Amino acid sequence: MTPASAPVADPQRRMRTAAILPALAVVVLWAVFLLDRGLHLDLARYGILPREWHGLIGIVTAPFIHGDLKHLFNNSVPVFVLGWALMYFYPRTAGRVALASWLLTGLWVWISARPNYHIGASGVVYGMAAFLFTSGVLRRQRTLMALSLLVVFLYGGMVWGLFPIVPRISWESHLWGAVVGVIMAGMYRTVPPAVSDPVPVAPPDDDDDEGGPAEPEVPVQAPARAKVRPMRIVYHLDPGDEVDDEELAWRRALAREQELDPGTTSDTWYSDEEYY
Repeated sequence: MTPASAPVADPQRRMRTAAILPALAVVVLWAVFLLDRGLHLDLARYGILPREWHGLIGIVTAPFIHGDLKHLFNNSVPVFVLGWALMYFYPRTAGRVALASWLLTGLWVWISARPNYHIGASGVVYGMAAFLFTSGVLRRQRTLMALSLLVVFLYGGMVWGLFPIVPRISWESHLWGAVVGVIMAGMYRTVPPAVSDPVPVAPPDDDDDEGGPAEPEVPVQAPARAKVRPMRIVYHLDPGDEVDDEELAWRRALAREQELDPGTTSDTWYSDEEYY
């Protein structure tokens, strides 16, 4: 079976499958938050503390820690929606994009951010949003560009999170997450997405019962008339010949006339059938 004729996965099944990992990520975020509040674990101390060695652990743990319920909810919805879109449209690169948005963003925050604890999954959210938007623009495909416009429409307010406007918001995580998303979109711009614009196909011929492309018609030629090979008339006077004397005399006269005709050749002799 060739790749062109390979069966395509059911779109509804792909949609359900793409939602599994983002949903699990949201469940983990809520589980960590409930454990933190229920057991008074004070997990905020495991956030990213820039340029402090013990703050390096926050590169791994910070996305799972949130300050309050509103902070958690504001990150849970985009984590699920953007994570689903990433898994559905870019299944080949989704894991690498999410991992880079997680670890590289945390590393750059640790290097350059303010000396405060930075917590929350907003860096990963900005990384996925920037990747989806930039990928749609770079590929110039209608489906992906529509997705990019949807991201801008739903999360257009995220742009303001890139600037140091609100003191208690880690704009550094937002900024570096967006930078990582743009870089990853440029790196994987040649990787084809799972969904692309359909290629226009000529409509099938109405006379084709199977709905496939009609085969070119071959003109049907009438069978050529078999050429009767002229033969020289030879008569024998054997007892088995079923000809009477009158017919035999007539045939001998015809043969003698053709033999005396200068325009007559061996190819112009006629068979017996042409005289009956």
